[in-house]
Parts: sequence; structure tokens; C-alpha cells
Amino acid sequence: MMEPNLNWRLMQNNITRADLDGLIEFLQQDDPILTQSQQVRAFEQEWSEWLGVQHSVFVNSGSSANLLAIAALKHHAGLGEIIVPTLTWVSDIASVLHYGFEPVFVDINPHTLGMDTEQVIAKLTPDTKAVFLTHVLGYNALTQELLDELATRRIPLIEDACESHGATFRGKKLGTFGWMSNFSFYYAHHMSTIEGGMISTNDSDLYETLRMLRSHGMVRESTSAHLKQTYAENHPDLNPDFIFAFPAYNVRSTEINAVIGRSQLKRLDTNNQIRSENLQLFLQNLDSTQYWTDFSTEGSCNYAFTLVLKHADPERCSRVMETLRQHGVEFRRGTSGGGNQLRQPYLRQLMGNAFAAYPQVDHIHFYGFYIGNYPDLEKEKILTLCEILNHIE
Repeated sequence: MMEPNLNWRLMQNNITRADLDGLIEFLQQDDPILTQSQQVRAFEQEWSEWLGVQHSVFVNSGSSANLLAIAALKHHAGLGEIIVPTLTWVSDIASVLHYGFEPVFVDINPHTLGMDTEQVIAKLTPDTKAVFLTHVLGYNALTQELLDELATRRIPLIEDACESHGATFRGKKLGTFGWMSNFSFYYAHHMSTIEGGMISTNDSDLYETLRMLRSHGMVRESTSAHLKQTYAENHPDLNPDFIFAFPAYNVRSTEINAVIGRSQLKRLDTNNQIRSENLQLFLQNLDSTQYWTDFSTEGSCNYAFTLVLKHADPERCSRVMETLRQHGVEFRRGTSGGGNQLRQPYLRQLMGNAFAAYPQVDHIHFYGFYIGNYPDLEKEKILTLCEILNHIE
């Protein structure tokens, strides 16, 4: 009997005909500006209003958002330790290493896939410069205990919400709790600008730093007349248009990406509601004796289904992967970022076999997967896949 092909990709139709038509209309203007200009500024403002923050800076990727966040931290707070997840995307850890901070790792909470609060608090020291927390695949990783402890100790929180657009904690959007937050608009995420990312904050001084870091460290990129005047007065030998405050980058995006982002943002909430309904349907119909279904889904907003074997069983894991392939279901083992980052070569050469101390993330590394979740996904496919998975012997 032929196996049904579900033709289930990680992402589908994330850039629509309406997005492209809007872009074509923009390009048909007489002599349109394509480099960073009014469309970028409008997208930043609309994103800030949607998220509920004062400032946002649009960059060319979520990874660049990570990099600028850590660069800004160094300029504002100096070097030291940063507590980081073992389950995250590589650029979070890479940015910490690039700037000379010491990464301090913690294991995950299997209910949220985010950092375990007790371990984070236990590893805070006077040398901790920030906690860099990732909201993995749409799940909220915050707890009130963690927020209270960081506030008491005056330790900044940086939220990586690249995978969690629209998810909430206690009714407030993720990305609004930290000193700053990062988002990604990669094709496979909740919304896309093809490539792109955003850094958001309520700190006006930090905002000016981020604007300069985005564009070569140039002071003229600041929106603060006082800051620009101060630099000009302190450096009378320099052309005010070319004062470089930081040894920075060019990670600007374009008007083209911003036009797509503005179009996508209009339907983000509606699409997120469908994604949340899809996730509940998936988890409710999986066999909870075989798979982990007890995720903390309150406020979650997931662009991917998390499929985790309940028990460590290499043979069963192989059968699950083969079954998914046979039915045309694209997946990624290890979930976000390929699993336990401490098993990756770039960290093993620095930290040896430290991964052995983190059993929760190691289970996800070997027995966890993610499968695409998008608005066009048919409910019948979700139920069919659950039925198939539940009957794997």
C-alpha cells in the first residue's frame, strides 16, 4: 500500500501575492529610493507600535540584531559574563564570543525549551553583565521570579524573540520585558522580509547607540541633535558628517525589505491566531504516552510544531524520522538551532565535553524535532500526521 505523501514543508506561502504586488507598485514609482529611507523608518515605527515599545532599529537579519545587541551591551556596560541558553541559534552565542564576553550556560526547562530559571539565578554573579534569553519556537521562557531577581540585582535582560513574534507573558508581548529584544524576519518565521531583523527597546540612549552601530558607527545616524552637537564640539578637526563613534558595521536593510515587512505586519495577528490553533490541535491529538505534550502553551505563538519523544530510545527515534520522510514531512532534528549548542565544534574546541552537564537539552538534541506550522496548513493534515505518529511501533 502506497504511503500518503503529505507534502509538508517547513514553511509555505510566507510571502504572498499581495506582498509582491505591493512591492511592484513601490518599484513602479519614478526613481524610487531603494537604500534605507522612508519605508524603513515607517516599518520601524509600525513595528514599535505593534510590539508596544518606543524604539526599533531595522537591520539585515536576526543574527545582525543579536550582534548589535551584544555590541551595545559592551559599550554601555563593559565586559564580563553573559548567561546564555544551551538551546538557541548559533548567532546568540557567536555574538557573545565575538565581543569577548564569557558565556555561562544553563540547561533548559523542558516545558518551555527556554532557560531554567533556577539555574539562571544560581549562576548570577557580580560579574554578570546580562542574561541573554531565547524564547524558543514561540514558547515563553520568562518567569516572574526571574524578572524580579534581575530587577533586584539591576542585571539587564536581552530577549531573543526571533522565533516568537506575538507570543506573550501575562498578557504582554515578549520582547517588551528586556532592556532590548531581537526579532528575525527570515522566510521560515512568523513573518518575513526575505532576510531582516529588528532590535527594539524603550531606552532612548541605547536606541541612539544601536542606530550608530547599524551604520559604521557614524554619529550622523543618531536622531539626537544634542548627541551630534556634542561629538562635533569634542572633535572640531572632523567633518561632522563623518564622525565614527564606534568600530561598527554596515548591517542596514533596504526599502524593498521594509515594504514587504509593512505588508506582512498587517496580517501577523490573524496568522498567529491560526498558528496557535494549529499547535493546540497537534498537541491534543498526539499520544502523550509516547510524545511530550505538556508544554507551557499559555501565550505561546509557534511557527513550528515541537515533536519530542517522551523516552530516550534511539531505535524509535530512527523509526520516527523514517516515517516522516516516507510521508513527505520536512523536519529538523534537535529543534531550534540544531540542539545542544555545546556539542557544536565551535564550542567544543573552547569548552571540551561540557555538554554532558546539561541532560535536558541533550534529550531535545537527540529526540526532539520541529515541523512547520503556517496559516495555509490544512487541519486534516495535522490530524493525519498525529494518527501516523501515534501508530509507529
